[in-house]
Amino acid sequence: MKIIDVVCSRGLTGFYFDDQRAIKANAHHDGFTYKGTPVTPGFEKVRQAGESVSVMIVLEDGQVAYGDCAAVQYSGAGGRDPLFLAKDFIPVIESDIKNRLVGRELNSFKELAEDIDSMVDPNTGRLIHTALRYGVTQAILDAVAKAKRKLMCEVIAEEYGTTVSTKEIPVFTQSGDDRYNNADKMIIKKAQVLPHALINNVAEKLGANGEILLEYVGWLKDRIFAVRTEDDYLPTLHIDVYGTFGIAFNNDIEKMVEYFRKLEQAAAPLKLRIEGPMDVEERDKQIDALAELTARLHQEQINVEIVADEWCNTLEDIKLFADKRAGDMLQIKTPDLGGINNIIESILYCKEKGVGAYQGGTCNETDRSAQVCVHIAMATQPVQMLAKPGMGVDEGLMIVYNEMNRILALRQARKS
Repeated sequence: MKIIDVVCSRGLTGFYFDDQRAIKANAHHDGFTYKGTPVTPGFEKVRQAGESVSVMIVLEDGQVAYGDCAAVQYSGAGGRDPLFLAKDFIPVIESDIKNRLVGRELNSFKELAEDIDSMVDPNTGRLIHTALRYGVTQAILDAVAKAKRKLMCEVIAEEYGTTVSTKEIPVFTQSGDDRYNNADKMIIKKAQVLPHALINNVAEKLGANGEILLEYVGWLKDRIFAVRTEDDYLPTLHIDVYGTFGIAFNNDIEKMVEYFRKLEQAAAPLKLRIEGPMDVEERDKQIDALAELTARLHQEQINVEIVADEWCNTLEDIKLFADKRAGDMLQIKTPDLGGINNIIESILYCKEKGVGAYQGGTCNETDRSAQVCVHIAMATQPVQMLAKPGMGVDEGLMIVYNEMNRILALRQARKS
């Protein structure tokens, strides 16, 4: 089965592009937007509409496969590629990438994905934008699955020697700034991992000594026990703090260790994960800092897991973080890795090294990229995967949970 055409359309994502550096520099909320001056190159506002590009691959039998190019909410920060604007990148797909795909046989996802993932921009000498590689390889996976009349997860399992999960994978829901009302939604729908909470500002959300977050963790635990309808519902708490611990405690490891002890007590008996405790603005230093913090928490027997995010962007980064034990769990931030073949490789590498694999992503993706990511997760079985896109809880959880259960039901039906 051959590819006969590649067609693009401009799209919206499930959230927005936010200038993380400007927010950290005390840009403040004004309704749903921010007041402040953008800092990161490419941004015209601190918050602006998220954009995507749908890539549709037309097969010679008339079937159409598709994937969505999308970039993370905090584009341009933490070593990531710059802002992804549709008008700048559709021409690249319609010329260079289309010419590379039309006429190709759909025999192997891995082969085609690695070919696209290795494409270099002749103007910069660097790999083409991660969002391009992300969306095009999604479409390739769908195309190979359609050509072989298999589910996307089955294609991955076949080519990478894995086993498709026969049970649900825990889904992590994210609240955005509405961390109280959205927590109730998560509890009602029995989300297994929650709430993300978006703690990206010291003054408003963490507190100079961590007191605001500490109070929130205590409230969240109490709220779970008050609202839950089943006694065995004991979700994992996972809070993303965007480096604010490092800011508040001046990257002092000992002060942070003591604060983690307080957080553990506030969350008990629930399991707690803290994502991105500090951001030291450089990859190797970040690895050293997180490795030291992780080791100290283990030494002190403080049962809070560290999740790496910033500067852990590429397959190479993930291998380095895993090798150095820079975190108990690594977020595999799906759009940051470029081709989805790298997501697969990253999860398998983390599992090989005994490090938790969190198949994440961003609220700033699309329904399609989320669906494809579910197939990756079902074929590779990470510890958890992110409900996405958006910050409204219901929509992202619906998309991911329903796709996962469609896979389970179809595969079970075939056995019957």
